[in-house]
Amino acid sequence: MLHEYKTIQNPVENILLKEKGSKFIGFAFPINNETELKTALEKIRTEHPKATHHCYAFRMGLKGENYRANDDGEPSGSAGLPIYNQLLAHEITNVLVISVRYYGGTKLGVSGLVKAYKESAKMTLEDAEIITKELETEIRIQFNFDQQNLIFTLLSKFDAKILSFETLEKCEINASLKLAEKEKLSEKLSEMQHICFNFAE
Repeated sequence: MLHEYKTIQNPVENILLKEKGSKFIGFAFPINNETELKTALEKIRTEHPKATHHCYAFRMGLKGENYRANDDGEPSGSAGLPIYNQLLAHEITNVLVISVRYYGGTKLGVSGLVKAYKESAKMTLEDAEIITKELETEIRIQFNFDQQNLIFTLLSKFDAKILSFETLEKCEINASLKLAEKEKLSEKLSEMQHICFNFAE
Protein backbone atom coordinates (compact mmCIF):
# COMPACT_ATOMS: atom_id res chain seq x y z
CA MET A 1 0.00 0.00 0.00
CA LEU A 2 1.19 3.51 -0.79
CA HIS A 3 1.60 5.76 2.24
CA GLU A 4 3.37 8.68 0.60
CA TYR A 5 3.78 10.58 -2.64
CA LYS A 6 6.10 13.19 -4.13
CA THR A 7 4.83 16.64 -5.03
CA ILE A 8 6.08 20.24 -5.05
CA GLN A 9 6.24 22.46 -1.98
CA ASN A 10 5.25 25.83 -3.46
CA PRO A 11 4.14 27.31 -6.76
CA VAL A 12 6.86 28.22 -9.29
CA GLU A 13 6.13 31.13 -11.62
CA ASN A 14 7.52 32.95 -14.64
CA ILE A 15 10.33 30.63 -15.74
CA LEU A 16 11.27 32.03 -19.14
CA LEU A 17 12.54 30.12 -22.17
CA LYS A 18 13.14 31.83 -25.54
CA GLU A 19 13.15 29.86 -28.76
CA LYS A 20 13.41 31.57 -32.19
CA GLY A 21 11.52 34.64 -31.05
CA SER A 22 8.80 32.69 -29.25
CA LYS A 23 8.61 33.06 -25.50
CA PHE A 24 7.59 30.13 -23.29
CA ILE A 25 6.78 31.01 -19.68
CA GLY A 26 6.55 28.10 -17.24
CA PHE A 27 4.40 27.77 -14.13
CA ALA A 28 3.93 24.89 -11.68
CA PHE A 29 1.31 24.62 -8.94
CA PRO A 30 0.69 22.05 -6.20
CA ILE A 31 -3.00 21.05 -6.52
CA ASN A 32 -5.21 18.67 -4.55
CA ASN A 33 -8.51 18.83 -6.41
CA GLU A 34 -10.37 20.10 -9.50
CA THR A 35 -11.20 23.43 -7.81
CA GLU A 36 -7.53 24.26 -7.18
CA LEU A 37 -6.74 23.16 -10.73
CA LYS A 38 -9.35 25.49 -12.24
CA THR A 39 -8.28 28.39 -10.01
CA ALA A 40 -4.64 28.05 -11.10
CA LEU A 41 -5.53 27.82 -14.81
CA GLU A 42 -7.84 30.82 -14.51
CA LYS A 43 -5.15 32.86 -12.74
CA ILE A 44 -2.65 32.29 -15.58
CA ARG A 45 -5.22 33.00 -18.30
CA THR A 46 -6.08 36.27 -16.55
CA GLU A 47 -2.40 37.22 -16.16
CA HIS A 48 -1.58 36.35 -19.80
CA PRO A 49 -4.71 37.17 -21.83
CA LYS A 50 -2.71 37.95 -24.99
CA ALA A 51 -0.64 34.74 -25.03
CA THR A 52 -0.96 32.58 -28.15
CA HIS A 53 -1.33 29.32 -26.20
CA HIS A 54 -1.79 28.18 -22.58
CA CYS A 55 -0.65 24.55 -22.75
CA TYR A 56 -0.67 22.43 -19.62
CA ALA A 57 -0.61 19.01 -18.05
CA PHE A 58 -1.42 17.77 -14.57
CA ARG A 59 -1.36 14.61 -12.51
CA MET A 60 -3.52 14.01 -9.46
CA GLY A 61 -4.03 11.01 -7.23
CA LEU A 62 -1.61 8.71 -5.44
CA LYS A 63 -0.49 6.91 -8.58
CA GLY A 64 -1.20 9.93 -10.78
CA GLU A 65 -4.28 8.12 -12.10
CA ASN A 66 -6.14 11.37 -12.73
CA TYR A 67 -4.25 13.24 -15.44
CA ARG A 68 -4.71 15.37 -18.53
CA ALA A 69 -2.50 16.91 -21.20
CA ASN A 70 -3.84 19.90 -23.13
CA ASP A 71 -2.25 21.27 -26.35
CA ASP A 72 -4.49 24.38 -26.42
CA GLY A 73 -4.43 24.69 -30.21
CA GLU A 74 -0.85 23.54 -30.79
CA PRO A 75 -0.44 20.47 -33.08
CA SER A 76 -1.71 17.34 -31.32
CA GLY A 77 0.80 15.86 -28.87
CA SER A 78 3.34 18.67 -29.36
CA ALA A 79 2.73 20.54 -26.09
CA GLY A 80 0.62 18.85 -23.38
CA LEU A 81 2.34 15.48 -23.71
CA PRO A 82 5.95 16.73 -23.41
CA ILE A 83 4.84 18.70 -20.32
CA TYR A 84 3.09 15.62 -18.89
CA ASN A 85 6.20 13.50 -19.52
CA GLN A 86 8.20 15.85 -17.30
CA LEU A 87 5.75 15.19 -14.44
CA LEU A 88 6.41 11.48 -14.98
CA ALA A 89 10.16 11.98 -15.22
CA HIS A 90 10.17 13.81 -11.87
CA GLU A 91 7.83 11.15 -10.39
CA ILE A 92 5.52 13.76 -8.92
CA THR A 93 1.76 13.97 -8.58
CA ASN A 94 -0.84 16.55 -7.45
CA VAL A 95 0.97 19.04 -9.68
CA LEU A 96 -0.14 21.26 -12.56
CA VAL A 97 2.43 22.60 -15.04
CA ILE A 98 1.45 25.33 -17.49
CA SER A 99 3.58 26.65 -20.34
CA VAL A 100 2.34 29.95 -21.76
CA ARG A 101 3.55 30.69 -25.29
CA TYR A 102 3.84 34.03 -27.01
CA TYR A 103 4.39 33.35 -30.72
CA GLY A 104 7.43 35.13 -32.09
CA GLY A 105 6.82 34.90 -35.84
CA THR A 106 8.98 31.88 -36.65
CA LYS A 107 7.30 28.47 -36.82
CA LEU A 108 9.11 25.84 -34.79
CA GLY A 109 7.57 22.76 -36.41
CA VAL A 110 6.24 19.84 -34.37
CA SER A 111 9.66 18.55 -33.27
CA GLY A 112 10.72 22.09 -32.31
CA LEU A 113 7.54 22.56 -30.29
CA VAL A 114 7.96 19.22 -28.50
CA LYS A 115 11.52 20.21 -27.57
CA ALA A 116 10.52 23.73 -26.42
CA TYR A 117 7.56 22.61 -24.27
CA LYS A 118 9.60 19.77 -22.77
CA GLU A 119 12.42 22.20 -21.93
CA SER A 120 9.99 24.78 -20.51
CA ALA A 121 8.38 22.17 -18.20
CA LYS A 122 11.77 20.74 -17.23
CA MET A 123 13.23 24.16 -16.30
CA THR A 124 10.08 25.00 -14.32
CA LEU A 125 10.15 21.75 -12.33
CA GLU A 126 13.89 22.03 -11.74
CA ASP A 127 13.13 25.31 -10.02
CA ALA A 128 10.55 23.66 -7.75
CA GLU A 129 11.24 22.13 -4.37
CA ILE A 130 10.12 18.50 -4.56
CA ILE A 131 8.91 17.08 -1.24
CA THR A 132 7.57 13.76 -0.02
CA LYS A 133 4.19 13.98 1.64
CA GLU A 134 2.87 11.26 3.87
CA LEU A 135 -0.76 10.38 3.53
CA GLU A 136 -2.87 11.08 6.56
CA THR A 137 -6.14 9.75 7.87
CA GLU A 138 -8.50 11.05 10.53
CA ILE A 139 -9.79 9.17 13.54
CA ARG A 140 -12.61 9.88 15.96
CA ILE A 141 -12.34 8.35 19.44
CA GLN A 142 -14.97 8.36 22.18
CA PHE A 143 -13.96 7.44 25.71
CA ASN A 144 -14.65 8.01 29.39
CA PHE A 145 -13.43 11.15 31.12
CA ASP A 146 -10.97 9.25 33.31
CA GLN A 147 -9.25 7.76 30.26
CA GLN A 148 -8.14 10.99 28.70
CA ASN A 149 -4.52 10.81 29.88
CA LEU A 150 -4.20 7.34 28.41
CA ILE A 151 -5.63 8.48 25.09
CA PHE A 152 -3.50 11.62 24.87
CA THR A 153 -0.34 9.64 25.66
CA LEU A 154 -1.20 7.05 23.03
CA LEU A 155 -1.93 9.65 20.37
CA SER A 156 1.30 11.54 21.01
CA LYS A 157 3.22 8.26 20.72
CA PHE A 158 1.84 7.95 17.19
CA ASP A 159 2.53 11.62 16.35
CA ALA A 160 -1.17 12.26 15.89
CA LYS A 161 -2.41 15.85 15.68
CA ILE A 162 -5.47 16.69 17.79
CA LEU A 163 -8.03 18.48 15.61
CA SER A 164 -10.80 18.83 18.18
CA PHE A 165 -11.52 17.69 21.75
CA GLU A 166 -14.87 17.74 23.50
CA THR A 167 -15.70 16.71 27.03
CA LEU A 168 -19.31 15.89 27.70
CA GLU A 169 -20.50 12.77 29.49
CA LYS A 170 -18.26 11.00 27.05
CA CYS A 171 -15.13 12.60 25.72
CA GLU A 172 -14.53 12.80 22.01
CA ILE A 173 -11.35 13.51 20.11
CA ASN A 174 -10.80 14.02 16.40
CA ALA A 175 -7.19 13.58 15.36
CA SER A 176 -5.17 13.15 12.20
CA LEU A 177 -2.30 10.74 11.85
CA LYS A 178 -0.10 9.17 9.21
CA LEU A 179 -1.85 6.45 7.26
CA ALA A 180 1.13 4.18 7.88
CA GLU A 181 0.32 4.21 11.62
CA LYS A 182 -3.38 3.39 11.24
CA GLU A 183 -3.15 -0.38 11.81
CA LYS A 184 -0.92 -0.11 14.87
CA LEU A 185 -3.10 2.53 16.51
CA SER A 186 -6.23 0.45 15.81
CA GLU A 187 -4.66 -2.52 17.55
CA LYS A 188 -3.80 -0.50 20.65
CA LEU A 189 -7.26 1.06 20.88
CA SER A 190 -8.96 -2.30 20.38
CA GLU A 191 -7.20 -3.61 23.49
CA MET A 192 -8.68 -0.84 25.64
CA GLN A 193 -12.10 -0.91 27.27
CA HIS A 194 -14.96 1.64 27.11
CA ILE A 195 -13.63 3.09 23.88
CA CYS A 196 -15.15 3.35 20.47
CA PHE A 197 -13.33 4.74 17.47
CA ASN A 198 -13.66 5.02 13.73
CA PHE A 199 -11.53 6.28 10.85
CA ALA A 200 -12.72 8.75 8.26
CA GLU A 201 -13.22 7.20 4.86
